[in-house]
Amino acid sequence: MSLVSYRKKRKFKLSKEPIDRKKNKAKKQPIFVLQKHNATHLHYDFRIEIKGVLKSWAIPKNIPKTTKVKRLAMLTEDHPMEYAKFEGIIPKGNYGAGSVKIVDKGTYENIKKDKNGKIIPMSKCFKSGQIEFFLKGKKLNGPYALINFKDKKSWLIIKMKKR
Repeated sequence: MSLVSYRKKRKFKLSKEPIDRKKNKAKKQPIFVLQKHNATHLHYDFRIEIKGVLKSWAIPKNIPKTTKVKRLAMLTEDHPMEYAKFEGIIPKGNYGAGSVKIVDKGTYENIKKDKNGKIIPMSKCFKSGQIEFFLKGKKLNGPYALINFKDKKSWLIIKMKKR
């Protein structure tokens, strides 16, 4: 996973956004973060740890809280793990200018299994365009899925029924 696109879009001397300073190894309990981002348009940035970076999606209307709602989630560039703790103001003239506030954070469990009942690695789930996970946060708890459709950047995020 690469942070080249993340680095190219930012002016670190002007913005307090974190720079990826170290190689991050995957943890036993991978993390997620949901950030409210009041930029050009208000949206929510949903990020999950996969292979030492935060895979990131912009969700225009927040994460769905019920199984009846499907939301568009647009894939954005990978972010460094340090971004999971970032709150603050990205100054005008910078990419993503506006306020960023953490709404929820926690860990998640990969629940996507193959036909033999074996867990499929998250990196393979991402490449195949179908990720299933159980969020363990203060506000967000339960099974969710991200499903790629149409093109590489367009995904849907849904809350799944409990199994």
